[in-house]
Amino acid sequence: MRLEKCWFCSSTVYPGHGIQFVRNDAKVFRFCRSKCHKNFKMKRNPRKVKWTKAYRRLRGKDMTQDSTFEFERKRNRPERYDRNVTEQTLKAIPLITKIRHERQKTHITDRQKQGKSKQRQKDAKEVEQDIGMLPKKLQETKLKVEVSQQQTEDNLMEE
Repeated sequence: MRLEKCWFCSSTVYPGHGIQFVRNDAKVFRFCRSKCHKNFKMKRNPRKVKWTKAYRRLRGKDMTQDSTFEFERKRNRPERYDRNVTEQTLKAIPLITKIRHERQKTHITDRQKQGKSKQRQKDAKEVEQDIGMLPKKLQETKLKVEVSQQQTEDNLMEE
């Protein structure tokens, strides 16, 4: 499968896609889409059209010197591995995943504790505002509930 480059925007043109234009002097121009073909026919310079790779390269916006490109090149070469290092890393992977899960669990419980305390405060505030709407029996039991809530919050703070 041969992948061509678009003459205008420099993106890849896959087989069966795009437009091919052959000039009278037998020079072949390949375009990825009609947008590039129309801009070519309008005699626009790809270096002046902002969305092309030529423009980005010219203005220093394209990452031509990026370390990730070097990684892609290196993958094709076979590398030597140290057996001891690979054995230690393979043994460490389950331990690392266990630690990660424990940290995630504690993180979630900490977040939930904050949410629960905020919800309790919000509920208490709402009850205080609308205490007159409750029957007198419930107003008396509200004091008992406040005392028990303070005790549970104190227990949570100690933990």
